[in-house]
Amino acid sequence: MAAALALNLSACFRPLYGPTASGEPLGALLASVQVDDIGMARDQERIGHYLRSELIFDLDGSGQPSPKRYRLKLQGSEAIQTPIVSTQTGRAEAGTIVGTVKFSLENLDGTRIITEGVATSTATYDRSVQRFASLRAARDAEIRLAKVLAEQIKTRIASVLVTKP
Repeated sequence: MAAALALNLSACFRPLYGPTASGEPLGALLASVQVDDIGMARDQERIGHYLRSELIFDLDGSGQPSPKRYRLKLQGSEAIQTPIVSTQTGRAEAGTIVGTVKFSLENLDGTRIITEGVATSTATYDRSVQRFASLRAARDAEIRLAKVLAEQIKTRIASVLVTKP
């Protein structure tokens, strides 16, 4: 009975980087996604730049131009939280950047939404009394956050495109 149940369920799973329902390689489908500029609040454009660069590289890192069939629209925001405050100095000792990105994958002319969702992640960093060290740590955290968000979005897009005929 267990073997029959396992056999029935085996047809439900499709490997993410295996053959797609349309027969095209998943890499070619991902390369056909055009990443639009990311709408970010004022003074948060840097993380939007990092995220867009990561997505372009993750989706099509070949460097070769490919015909585009899909458009990825993104709207993001970030917030900084300081959960640990020194009792002696009254200054934050650590920071957490919380990034949230709404994304929508559409066909190129915008008439049909393929998938949409929200990706959220955090990145922490240590703050120092040295101003430059704190700024650099915050920027490194933004870069790490952009990489994690880009990977989440790429995986969600790939899971949808692999099943579309």
